[in-house]
Amino acid sequence: MDFQNTNDSLTHRVRAFTERVAGLKANDLYYLNMPVEEILPDSKVRLRGRTMGMYASYSYLGLVGHPRINEAAKKAIDKFGTGTNGVRMLAGTLTIHKELEETIANFKHTEAAVTYSSGYATNLTVISSLMGRGDYIFSDKLNHASIVDGCLMSGAEFRRFRHKDMEHLEGLLKNAPADVAKMVVADSVFSMDGDIIDLPKVVELCKKYNAWLMIDEAHSVGVLGKTGTGIEEHFGLGNVIDIKMGTLSKTIPSVGGYVAANKDIITYLSHASRAYMFSAALPPAQAAAANEAFKVILDEPWRIEKLNENTKQFIGGLKGRGFDTMLTETAIVPVLCGTDEMAFAMTREAQHEDVFVLPVASPAVPEGLARLRATVTSAHETSEIERAMDVIEVAGKKLGLIK
Repeated sequence: MDFQNTNDSLTHRVRAFTERVAGLKANDLYYLNMPVEEILPDSKVRLRGRTMGMYASYSYLGLVGHPRINEAAKKAIDKFGTGTNGVRMLAGTLTIHKELEETIANFKHTEAAVTYSSGYATNLTVISSLMGRGDYIFSDKLNHASIVDGCLMSGAEFRRFRHKDMEHLEGLLKNAPADVAKMVVADSVFSMDGDIIDLPKVVELCKKYNAWLMIDEAHSVGVLGKTGTGIEEHFGLGNVIDIKMGTLSKTIPSVGGYVAANKDIITYLSHASRAYMFSAALPPAQAAAANEAFKVILDEPWRIEKLNENTKQFIGGLKGRGFDTMLTETAIVPVLCGTDEMAFAMTREAQHEDVFVLPVASPAVPEGLARLRATVTSAHETSEIERAMDVIEVAGKKLGLIK
């Protein structure tokens, strides 16, 4: 069958999307998948031969390129090579994988941990391995796509509660059968809005209705808590989360994902989760880099203090200039633009002035809520943040987004 000449709905969807991308490129409004030529110190990048301030990075503590982390990765390559011999259960597990998992467990105050090849794979496999038909999963409406996909893949009864609406969550828990397995799952910091889940209330409801609690800490490790260990420390709570999921590709400058929990859960996942059984292990250099990064976070607490200062400056400064930053409390700072076209145009104006921000448009966010998803890190200097905000302000006034 000649795909190009068919008239089915798939062809129309693909063509319509291709035409939209072509139109954006023709009008200098397409800024996705931009190849960065070099990552420079102090949250800067080289792009198209120009040095730009990076305000779209997940490296919240500025650990990309840290000498200790780089050195750990180099030593791992010298010792183990660049890859592994297969999946973890057969020939793929190395001593550095075990060391990394011990480091994570200690950092997250749990008995054990297990790592996977990506954060997406972690959520997908953990949720679908632990929950199944007849079970009930309760998920925040704004949870990451990987959580949603894991819930759907599990085959469990999938109930979504309104974003951070604890009354709605309680109603759903109350109406679920008392004798079924139940799990509540939520992001700690929501990746598009920057706000934080009400962990104390969620914990209270899970205890009341006998539900497991899984929290995705992709954007809270290194960001929340005095020492950066995450959302439990942020709220002054003890070890209250049953399943602590996180990534190794944001604050931790590597790749992969993990779950930290009690020994029984980790033993089960390391023998029954499909992404563990059928995916190759993390490359040695990446495992070693992640392992060292957790130690650097604890050894250099000034990075968290600086991140908090920069976050307050960025949120306060943008609000003061008339922008809507929604309800963010963290280094993820949405600059609400409204239409997709306005978000694309704001990106263009900012990047033309060497401020690297990126747009988030529908369907990643609801129509009418397109935004710049701007971020700050501990590596930004006060003067640099001030300049970035000035650039965004000029763009907003030029385009009529603010007065």
